[in-house]
Amino acid sequence: MASKGKESATGKEVAPSNPRGIPYAPFVDKVEDYVATHADVEPTLRNFQEMIAKYQFMEQNLQRRVASLKDKLPDIQKTLDTVRFLELRKNEPEPIETTFELNDTLYAKAEIPPTDEVYIWLGANVMLSYPINEAEELLSSKLQAATTSLSNCEEDLDFLREQITTMEVAIARVYNWDVVQKRKEKDEGEKVADTRKGKGTDGTDAPPG
Repeated sequence: MASKGKESATGKEVAPSNPRGIPYAPFVDKVEDYVATHADVEPTLRNFQEMIAKYQFMEQNLQRRVASLKDKLPDIQKTLDTVRFLELRKNEPEPIETTFELNDTLYAKAEIPPTDEVYIWLGANVMLSYPINEAEELLSSKLQAATTSLSNCEEDLDFLREQITTMEVAIARVYNWDVVQKRKEKDEGEKVADTRKGKGTDGTDAPPG
């Protein structure tokens, strides 16, 4: 369950946030806590809109990361399964006949002799040789890390959508408050105007026109 906030090392309270440090959106229960006059409305709305923009920016970045992780996870799992298969066959006398991909539509046949090591791409055009047991440990840890990262990203995406909705509700409440206040002021102005029409400048009843 997401924590409602964190505390700094000094014990000082900081802005409430989720476990990855994304701040909670302010819940506007009473608009008067944020705006007192019409002059406060525009800056408050602008501030809320900036917060929504920040949440949306984080949401877009997380969506790209989720897509990347979903592409990587099957590849890591496939490589791990291959390493485990080679480990099971390393004591077999006969080589393994297989087909490997050279290009998107080009494949070649090959024979893999029993082996105690494999080569793994680490990225950035880097490939390293690993003993099979170390390769399995490395890939297992990478798979676990990627799975955890994907789960966290999906949780953060849900959290961000909730905060965006909260801010949209806050904007609507401030806007509606402003509309109501303007209507009240207009009604009061009309009442004052009607009162002045019914009285003379010295406070006596104005003569009929």
